Amino acid sequence: MNFASDNCGPAHPQVIEALARANTGFARSYGTDDLTAQAGARLRELFEAPQADIHLVSTGTAANALALATLAQPWQAIYCTPLAHIHRDECHAPEFYSGGAKLTPVGTGDKMTAADLARAIAASPPGDVGVSQPGPVSLTQVTEMGRLYTLTELSALTETAAAHGLPVHLDGARFANALTVLGCTPADMTWKAGIDAVSFGGTKNGCLGVEAVIFFNPEKSWEFELRRKRAGHLLSKHRYLAAQMLAYLADDLWLTSARIANARAARLADGLRALPDCHFLADPQANMIFATLPRATHQRLHAAGAHYGLNGGPLETGDPDTPLPMRLVCDWSIAEESIDRFLDIARG
Repeated sequence: MNFASDNCGPAHPQVIEALARANTGFARSYGTDDLTAQAGARLRELFEAPQADIHLVSTGTAANALALATLAQPWQAIYCTPLAHIHRDECHAPEFYSGGAKLTPVGTGDKMTAADLARAIAASPPGDVGVSQPGPVSLTQVTEMGRLYTLTELSALTETAAAHGLPVHLDGARFANALTVLGCTPADMTWKAGIDAVSFGGTKNGCLGVEAVIFFNPEKSWEFELRRKRAGHLLSKHRYLAAQMLAYLADDLWLTSARIANARAARLADGLRALPDCHFLADPQANMIFATLPRATHQRLHAAGAHYGLNGGPLETGDPDTPLPMRLVCDWSIAEESIDRFLDIARG
C-alpha cells in the first residue's frame, strides 16, 4: 500500500532490460553515441517537430532549471503558480542556474488563468529599471494538485505570453498521464498550443532516471548545451539515458504505464468517494489524489503499513475526528489488491 509518490516505485522491467542491452562494448561519450541520436529522432517524430532539438538529463530539476535558465535573463521574472514544483520543491535551482531570475507566483493555486498572467505581467512593466522585467512563463501539466490544463486553457495562456513576447515552458514531469486523459497528441499539448519548450518526464512513469528537454525553436539549443555541461548535467556515459528513453517510447510503453497509473488512481478515488468522511481537495484527473480523512482513519492506515503523504497536524495525538489532508499517488506498478486493501482499512 505505497502511495507516497510515483518517484518511489520501481523502474519498468523493459527499461532495465534496455539498459542491460546498452551495457555491452564501447560507445561514444557525452551524447555523441548512436542511441542518443536515435532517441532524439524518435522524440522529434513523436512530437511531429523535425526541427526540434532534444537534450537528455537525469533529473526533473535539471530539466526545468536549465530550460528556464536558457529562456530567461537574470533580471527577468519567471511566471509560475504558487504551488509550482519549480517554486516550492527545487531549492531555488531555477534562480541559481539563471543567475538570479525571480520566480514570480501567478494566481492562487495550482493553475493560472490568462487573466491572472496578464495582471502579473502588467504589475512589472518593461522599461522600469527598478523592477523585474517580464520573462518566461512556466506551466505544469499534470499540475501539482493532480489537475489538468485543457488545450483551450493552454492556448489562452500562451497567447497572452506571446502578446508580450514571452516564451512558455511546460513542466511535463507527468506528461504522459496528462496526455492519456486529454486524448490528444504530444504536438497538440505543446507546440501547437504555443509551448516553446517542454520538460518531458520519464522518471515518474517507469524510467530509472531520464527526462528530455525539448526546444521547438532550435535557436536556443547551443546555449542549453553549454549550460548543461557547465552545470555538470552532461553524462559521460550518455547512452544509458538514451537507452531508457528509447525503451520508454518503444511500443507505447510510456502511454501504457500512464494509463495504468491513472486507472489505479481512478479506482482508489472511486472507493474514497464512497466514504462519508472523505472530502476531496481537488478533482482527481490523473494519478494523484488530494483529500482528507479523519485522524483515526489515518492512524488505522498507518498502523497497517500504508505509505502516503500526510499534512495538517500530528498523526499520533489530537481529536480522532479531525480531518487531515493527504496526498495519494499511483504509479504503473500499484496493484489493485493494494488499493482494495487500503479502502477496506479506511472503511474500518
